[in-house]
Amino acid sequence: MNPNQALWEKGDFTRIAATMRESGEELVESLNIKKGLKVLDVGCGDGTTAIPEAKRGAEVLGVDIASNLVAAGNKCAKEQGLSNCKFQQGDASNLSDLKDQSFDLVVSIFGAMFAPRPFDVAKELVRVTKKGGRIVMGNWIPGDPTLVAQILKISSAYSPPPPEGFESPMKWGVEADVVERFTAVGVAKANITFARETYTFNFAGTPSGFVSEFRNYYGPTMNAFEAAEKNGKAAELQKELDTLFSAQNISKAKDRTAVNATFLKVTVKV
Repeated sequence: MNPNQALWEKGDFTRIAATMRESGEELVESLNIKKGLKVLDVGCGDGTTAIPEAKRGAEVLGVDIASNLVAAGNKCAKEQGLSNCKFQQGDASNLSDLKDQSFDLVVSIFGAMFAPRPFDVAKELVRVTKKGGRIVMGNWIPGDPTLVAQILKISSAYSPPPPEGFESPMKWGVEADVVERFTAVGVAKANITFARETYTFNFAGTPSGFVSEFRNYYGPTMNAFEAAEKNGKAAELQKELDTLFSAQNISKAKDRTAVNATFLKVTVKV
């Protein structure tokens, strides 16, 4: 199996996505989606942004590497009566079954950044976007002190070294790297803009309970714990994450956890 597919089919990312719905709605609200707009949502998971896009009247196709998340997305769209929202399996590095210049808006929020071969990702995102259309990405930022960047940083310290030639997904959170990737496929630098924005995770439980969700259902953290257990360091990893989640929790309620995470919003005019 494709290693990236195996990573995101591991566990059940819908459990993490459930804590991301409110900010997903807010982000989609900022995209100024009009009825009938053709939208491609890449690395869409189970529809955190794809479903709100469809609710605003867009014709939405969600593409994700993980078959379980595609199935969950189609189930959700059907339950909500959204005939204008479909999900299918696909790889952001190779969207070969999608025609050139098919979409007015291409969105990828914390999705395509995890695909291999980032220059191929940029090429594909541009290829399927109509001339005059937009690409909007949300990417985590390396070294950022907020939640997700720190989860990935801590997890990587306990995980085996990546294979030779591996490109960190976090480089999609570096402006210079984003510019290099899109200009390499013909986008003018002036057509690439950046903003730092905040995404909030809301969990109905304690910070420690939220850590358990990541330990049990989020592929990168699951892999880190498996490696840590083999090395007798699982308790150490658990303690680091418990400390992180508790320190960053902004909720005043004892049975709720709310954590902000900064991300890089990338907008590309094609």
